Amino acid sequence: MGRALVESFPEAREAFDEADCAFGDEQPTLSALCFEGPEDRLGLTEITQPAMLTTSIAACRVLQSKGLHPAFVAGHSLGEYPAHVAAGTFTLADAVRIVRRRGRYMQEAVPVGEGAMAAIVGAPLDVVRQACEEAADGQVVSPANINGGGQIVIAGHAAAVTRASERAKALGARRAVPLSVSAPFHCALMKPAEERLEPELRGLTVQDPRVPIVANVDGEPKRTAQEGIDALVRQVSSPVQWEAVVRRLASEGVTTYVEVGPGTVLGGLIKRIHSDARITHFDSPGELDAVMAACSI
Repeated sequence: MGRALVESFPEAREAFDEADCAFGDEQPTLSALCFEGPEDRLGLTEITQPAMLTTSIAACRVLQSKGLHPAFVAGHSLGEYPAHVAAGTFTLADAVRIVRRRGRYMQEAVPVGEGAMAAIVGAPLDVVRQACEEAADGQVVSPANINGGGQIVIAGHAAAVTRASERAKALGARRAVPLSVSAPFHCALMKPAEERLEPELRGLTVQDPRVPIVANVDGEPKRTAQEGIDALVRQVSSPVQWEAVVRRLASEGVTTYVEVGPGTVLGGLIKRIHSDARITHFDSPGELDAVMAACSI
């Protein structure tokens, strides 16, 4: 992740250098893990989160150096942190340190194997909620990612997620797909992680963002640092309201979206919600011209 950007743009190299310093003296460095692996280490939540964050900011800084500046920023789950860095709420170094701990706290909140997540496809939110309520049987299971386009991810205790998946299909969902994840994110089981992370988030040196961040917890623009931090705290154990985020951006007049960093999942989700949007992606030098053209720069 990010290697081609670093080899082509000094702004990307600077972002990875900053992240390496914040990551600490251990070897291999964060940049080495991103560029070379090993995959099993990179797949650890406390490594994956700063890696994704840094790669996204490296891409963002390249675009900023070319004169491309957003009117709004947003991110899905972890992506809300690079959104704040891009908007200037807090520094990349602070973000690297805190998302690493976020990953660790989320992993430690639930023993491996006790939690699970599954994507429910083709059922409205009220049906998914009903399936979760009827299948809980004293355990936790609830909508965790409301992604739009008929896709809702549920999370909770592994057995409850399995029961809710079967119940959702019985209630008319087309499919229920178990997800390969290390923990049941964005549900009540993450409350211990939220409680551990909150004082660290509130202890960050922050300033009001240059542009609004549309938050996962409620789909509302956060225009002050205080609002943004409050949303990040609540986000840990609350569902990601991605459909509400995109609908709010569209209502604000947003027509063009640039997805930065590894992967193109968000672009697909956005297209299902905001069908006439112009969507482009930037993660490698070869994509730069298309991004600039899409944004009329």
